[in-house]
Amino acid sequence: MAEHTRSSITIDASPAEVMAVIADFAAYPAWTGEVKEVEVLSTVEGGRAAEVRLVLDAGAIRDEHVLAYTWDGDREVSWTLVKSQMLRSLDGSYTLAPADKGTAVTYQLAVDVKIPMLGMIKRKAEKVIIDRALAGLKKRVEG
Repeated sequence: MAEHTRSSITIDASPAEVMAVIADFAAYPAWTGEVKEVEVLSTVEGGRAAEVRLVLDAGAIRDEHVLAYTWDGDREVSWTLVKSQMLRSLDGSYTLAPADKGTAVTYQLAVDVKIPMLGMIKRKAEKVIIDRALAGLKKRVEG
């Protein structure tokens, strides 16, 4: 199993409010920065996405991939890579838990790219992705 990088943040909102923003893929281009295009390919009962196609543009890295999502109410969403041009694997999750002042959100991510990359550099890139995503999520939910 690949090593995961993980980080947490507390958001001043209920788990349901936070998960509603996470589940709103159509809005991702407005607040995530790197996501330029989103297409929900299929949904599960209740209307949440089961498979999503994302077009990413992070400057030097541009990729299109499809992710499969698994939902556990407003407690957790996890995803895994279905297909990609640049990635060999991508596994991640958001775990939400009630906290003293809102919701504790933990983002976990493991990425494996098709091009050779030192583990240390890969972990640093994962950390940047996670921290930017958590800051963007917090701003979107609280804003």
